[in-house]
Amino acid sequence: MSQVEDCVNIINQSAKNFKPQVGLILGSGLGQFCDNIETQASIDFDQLPGFPIAGVGGHAGRLLLGRIGKTTVAVLQGRAHYYEHGKADIMAVAIQTLSALGCESLVLTNAAGSLMVDAAPGSIMLITDHINMTGVSPLFGAQGNQRFVDMVEAYNPLLNSKIRAAAHTNKITLHEGIYAWMSGPQFETPAEIQALKVLGAQAVGMSTVPEVILARHLGMPLCALSIITNFAAGMSPTLISHEQTIEYAKKAENSVKDLLSSYLKSFSEKEI
Repeated sequence: MSQVEDCVNIINQSAKNFKPQVGLILGSGLGQFCDNIETQASIDFDQLPGFPIAGVGGHAGRLLLGRIGKTTVAVLQGRAHYYEHGKADIMAVAIQTLSALGCESLVLTNAAGSLMVDAAPGSIMLITDHINMTGVSPLFGAQGNQRFVDMVEAYNPLLNSKIRAAAHTNKITLHEGIYAWMSGPQFETPAEIQALKVLGAQAVGMSTVPEVILARHLGMPLCALSIITNFAAGMSPTLISHEQTIEYAKKAENSVKDLLSSYLKSFSEKEI
């Protein structure tokens, strides 16, 4: 029996016959969003074979199953990062388990640095595309032709439109742009940020892209949000730190809560 099958069996023991419509992965400092979930089951990652051990502040390392409005959700309260283990596929079993449970789409969130002067800490950016600056892929070692994943429109246009509509409904300013994935854990240098600007990036961070690739490998549509927690290196005199990341992620929590709650309520009628 595979790790994914083991995980599904364990989850079914806690939440029998539960089928989530939407899977969510919450980034740094967004754990309080889970207070909005009518929870049916809560399972720590360490009880699920192959799930990562989240080793970064602001990542609880827990799977929640429940409802937001009428929409059933499976929420990963935290993630592991490439820089923690040197494995680009560290989230593979988790993503595969969400797919096996029946999730029809994903929402990914992260904390990111802004390369845009008008997107200040505390704001939200819809990711429309990404640049992988690490040179690695979570599909290294995968077999078969399915590994040659088409990444055009990896961030699903229909789901992006639903996010925009939710932002409009809640009068939330929603920035949009391209996210650059850097390996971390060190923050970028001002020279690296200048290079990313030339390449066309609007935000930079240390996560999400491997999960996008894994989801597309499974054929799962998705959308993704960056919570802007700092201006990128060289753009502000403020010292960049993980403490700053947590602080500004929490300041954006109310907007993120309203945005995602409205977005998830739109799934009363199946459109994907």
